[in-house]
Amino acid sequence: MFAEAVRVAKKSHQKTTTRTIKYGTAGFRDKAEELDFVMYRMGLLAAMRSRDTRAAIGVMITASHNPAPDNGVKLVDPQGEMLAPAWEAHATTLVNATDDGIAAALEAIVNAAKINTGNDANVIIARDTRPSSNGLRDAVLAGVAAAGGEVRDLGVQSTPVLHYVVTCNNDGGEYGEPTVEGYYKKISQAFTLLRSQGASNGKYEPVILFDGANGVGALAMEEFLKHLPQTSLKATTFNKGAGILNHLCGADYVKARTQQKWPEGVPQSPDARCVSVDGDADRVMYSFLDSDGQYYMLDGDKIATLPRLTTSRRSWACRCPASRPA
Repeated sequence: MFAEAVRVAKKSHQKTTTRTIKYGTAGFRDKAEELDFVMYRMGLLAAMRSRDTRAAIGVMITASHNPAPDNGVKLVDPQGEMLAPAWEAHATTLVNATDDGIAAALEAIVNAAKINTGNDANVIIARDTRPSSNGLRDAVLAGVAAAGGEVRDLGVQSTPVLHYVVTCNNDGGEYGEPTVEGYYKKISQAFTLLRSQGASNGKYEPVILFDGANGVGALAMEEFLKHLPQTSLKATTFNKGAGILNHLCGADYVKARTQQKWPEGVPQSPDARCVSVDGDADRVMYSFLDSDGQYYMLDGDKIATLPRLTTSRRSWACRCPASRPA
């Protein structure tokens, strides 16, 4: 049943290691040169998961906040969620099989999940800006093709874009238009609406410095700004890609316990506010300098309080219309 998958693997995507590799929360990650056979097999697995769910499955090629020489892959389930735990185990089994053992591993997955192999297989793929991502993308494509699947390649995109497109593709557009353009339209409209509903004392200035980590986040921010009214947000992007990905910049650098410092490549000035993302733009950290130049970081817990404070204040204002802040 899976003779073609074995043939292509042995010809072009041979296994290069005997060590055990495990699919974790972040998928598979390693040095990029070690990942070709892993990517090929994840193409096979994505096609099988698509047949299992009768929906499109996402494949994101990225190592997130890892150094530039690394890369990785993670699968996205039909509603934009993480891969189901049972399929994480299938991924681990498939990747650790010998080249000749690929057919047996796939057959075991088919039997365990009771997959109708006659179902269509559709995979949506995206990648970050790492130099290795193009070649690894080709290995995924080869895997999907060997399994008889079809691919929609979104190109270089952030991880949130892929999750959005997969979700919208599978819910018939209920959540939004299943395109990259649809993603930017949706989040820009939501941002504009949120800003229009907030109370203001007239002192707030929508000015931020954006640390793109020399990755896809810089491209995403530039595209996002094109969809906003000019007065809505003034963001200046730094670390656009000329430097090394995640090196002395980005969300992981800013938050690291050993440093927690302002990102390199972003100018420092009193009262400056900075937003940093990681290599695939699915992690964000806020930081700022006070009037004396003292550095402060807002981690996830502190960021999480902002929506709560905003909604609480808005709820209070709605209950007390005569007392709304100016």
